[in-house]
Amino acid sequence: MRELMRGRLRWLLVAWMFAISATAYLDRVNISIAGPILQKEFGLSNTQLGYVFSSFVIGYALFQVPGGRLVDRYGPRRTLLFATIWWAVFTSITAIVPSGMGSALLVLLSVRLALGLGEAVVYPSSNRLVSKWIPTTERGVANGVIFAGVGIGAGVTPPMVTYIIAHYGWHWTFWISAAIGLVIGVVWFWIARDEPQQHPWATAEEVQIIKAGLPAAATRPNAPALHWMQLTRSRSVMAMSLSYFAYGYTAYIYFTWFFIYLTRVRGLDLKSSAVFGMLPFLAMAIGSPLGGTISDFITRRWGRRRGRCVLAAVSMGISAVFLTMGPLTAEVHMATWLLAGGAGALYLSQSSFWSVSADISGPSAGVLSGFMNMGNQIGGALTASLTPILASYFGWSVPFLVTAALCGAGALAWLLVDPERVVGASAAA
Repeated sequence: MRELMRGRLRWLLVAWMFAISATAYLDRVNISIAGPILQKEFGLSNTQLGYVFSSFVIGYALFQVPGGRLVDRYGPRRTLLFATIWWAVFTSITAIVPSGMGSALLVLLSVRLALGLGEAVVYPSSNRLVSKWIPTTERGVANGVIFAGVGIGAGVTPPMVTYIIAHYGWHWTFWISAAIGLVIGVVWFWIARDEPQQHPWATAEEVQIIKAGLPAAATRPNAPALHWMQLTRSRSVMAMSLSYFAYGYTAYIYFTWFFIYLTRVRGLDLKSSAVFGMLPFLAMAIGSPLGGTISDFITRRWGRRRGRCVLAAVSMGISAVFLTMGPLTAEVHMATWLLAGGAGALYLSQSSFWSVSADISGPSAGVLSGFMNMGNQIGGALTASLTPILASYFGWSVPFLVTAALCGAGALAWLLVDPERVVGASAAA
């Protein structure tokens, strides 16, 4: 392994962050596929199931900034090991909630909230890793690969979970997810280090390449950690956080309600829903690294403003168009392809959020990206609960049209971002 990765160690760590990302989304999406069965098992309404979905995202959102601070203090290596053990525990508890239990809703809400708290450190950890291991001009691709795990994890979940349910029962869905998380975490702890110079497999040449490609702010000695109030005073951070709120609202309609939309609204059977339910997530898996590659290319040629900000604005604008067309299309397969196109276009912008947040954060990549990602998760919690309410009053087209409008607003917010201005740099100077 050591010789195989000689000079390319940073890409091994990026690849394993991809695996962690995929596992995290397996753990969060599995309940939406098993949702109709849990509704029957525990007597939950659509609105109550929406609250269960939202409880995960609320815990995830609340712990973004504290989780980012933990990553900045203890490093991604130890933080992610502890996190994957935490996921395994609370994913397993979901499987042992007794059928017919009177307080099942409260238990499910608590368990999903706790799972959200544990998963909150994933992407602050990945951003901290990127800020220390990846040269600026490679960050689009690196983040694209990491976030392709979102699409892969969420994409394999529908067929995997439906197969497990059909052959072994819904409980095994959560047992297997927990076991995968444990294995992924242990391997991560073995192969990862927080900084290149700490890794016994890193060559002097690769360490020098990484160091030469980092922004000056990232290598500034004894730079103070950012206080969260500094983040609220940065126009770029607030604009990205607002845009990521819209992004999260859009993405989570796929993670929570899309499978149920296909079965109950569009009339697909379980097998067809498992197949067509994969399409948005496969589009995400393609869009994320593709967007990162395009972003890095444009950045090298024309600068970070066009490569990160303009690309993200255009991508989210295209996503809004697809999200408007999809629910208004009568033919179910065409509607599914259009909505999948919206997911893919959305994920073309994914690497821009994380590349810019790593570039402008100085030594505080964890806390800044956690603050930004909190906006994403607040959007996700809102769409998980609001979607069934809007659908019950106005029909299922309206939730998607609201999503499209927010996605368009998120595109415009990117025009306010300055990717060259490091947060707190003037104060430190």
